Amino acid sequence: MPHSSSSPRPAPAPSAPGTTPRPFLLTHQQGVAARRLLGYVAALPLHTADAQLLATVVAIRAARTGIGNLTAQDLRALRLSDAEGAVAAVAVLGWRGQEALFGDSPDVPVPVTVPDLGAGPENRLPFGKLMRSRVSGWTTRTLAAKPLRKTSSEARLTALFLAAHGPSDAYAPIPGELPGWCRAALPELLAKGFLLDADADRYRLADPVRHLSGMRPPPPVPSRADGGTATPAPTWGEWKARASAALRRHVEAVENCPQCALPTEKVAEAFMRAAVPVQADDKVRAACAAWEAAHPDEGPRAARFAAAFRASHGHGPSVKQLCLGMGWGKQRRELRVLVVRRLIAGGWLTNTDPVPWTLRPGRAVRDGTGVSATAGAR
Repeated sequence: MPHSSSSPRPAPAPSAPGTTPRPFLLTHQQGVAARRLLGYVAALPLHTADAQLLATVVAIRAARTGIGNLTAQDLRALRLSDAEGAVAAVAVLGWRGQEALFGDSPDVPVPVTVPDLGAGPENRLPFGKLMRSRVSGWTTRTLAAKPLRKTSSEARLTALFLAAHGPSDAYAPIPGELPGWCRAALPELLAKGFLLDADADRYRLADPVRHLSGMRPPPPVPSRADGGTATPAPTWGEWKARASAALRRHVEAVENCPQCALPTEKVAEAFMRAAVPVQADDKVRAACAAWEAAHPDEGPRAARFAAAFRASHGHGPSVKQLCLGMGWGKQRRELRVLVVRRLIAGGWLTNTDPVPWTLRPGRAVRDGTGVSATAGAR
């Protein structure tokens, strides 16, 4: 049974002598994402741990596209006490395709559609590719942790919440969004060794599962050369609040573009990072000359593409979007930047450097003074 709030608490168990601590699975930001996933699942109108456990696994797999692939073998690995009831429960939410999990092919992926996780600004879990992969891996490995073998669905669901919200070496309050029926699983997790200590108010992860902790400290603020502490970087919200009205409108056009459907963290990184000039060495210049020979007189077409993209998206293309949209194939970033520089020098394109997603037709389109893509840029 969990210790009562008045009972003495045991000291944390030290790591076994000679053992190497297992590396943490989540960074600070990935821990935030894991808690966001669980908050999304906790808010769904599901009324059993089986259904919430199934929804957690499907949701993280569907986080980027709105479709998560699951096999019948995956469903069996969840060890749900009522798998059919769980599948029926998520069907009530409007999720589609999961009924095929009871087919005759246990290894064939079944696409499960989660409508409110589709690409677009309304996506409840706007994770990038790496973020989704890391949180998905953490979910799988937490559910497969040794202390959780032969435990109930309630215990495993509770373990996900407690791992995501708990630091590795300190007590944490019981998460406020923990489903009510999960509290009854605390004694089971304590007995199995997933928790070192627990009561109605707080808990502590046991040493063998400390690497599953999602409550990781943020990266340290670097020190200045003069011994002082550098000013912490602003959050994305703070950065946007400081931006001018015009820049903020542009940012929101990119951030909320349903056609690009870019992850928020990717947009934030592009706008917030310090501009670093891209150097074009001899190899890149030679590649650019080869590109020019293979794609002569592309200036007018690039200008038309940028104009059409801007009219459709409400913002200009990125350098990469322009090059891919023009059908120039995959190129190194240095080559893409040099190609666009030459189009700008030729008057076919212009931008508001270094603000991203600002490419648009240049002066050559307006006054007919365009020159070859490489003129004046050598």
